[in-house]
Amino acid sequence: KTDAGLYTCDIGTDVAKSKVSVQEKPTEVTKQLEDKTSQAGQDISLSCELSKADVNIRWYKDGKAIRKSQKYDLQQEGTRATLIIRDSTVKDS
Repeated sequence: KTDAGLYTCDIGTDVAKSKVSVQEKPTEVTKQLEDKTSQAGQDISLSCELSKADVNIRWYKDGKAIRKSQKYDLQQEGTRATLIIRDSTVKDS
């Protein structure tokens, strides 16, 4: 059910009309990423919470897109988005 549409106020001798459109609120990050420190060789997990579920998420490192691979696991469950960096090295900083 949507609230968008054409609304009218009809008094018999005159009619007032209003077109209503409702825009979805933009998705927001409700819980930020936290800085992490880890020993080399350990997996590192970064998570953030979003205001909506099932949003298209893109992860970046230093401006370069991260894709799912043996090195990176990208997970999304409900409003939580998680990046797991496998077998971390100094180069992952």
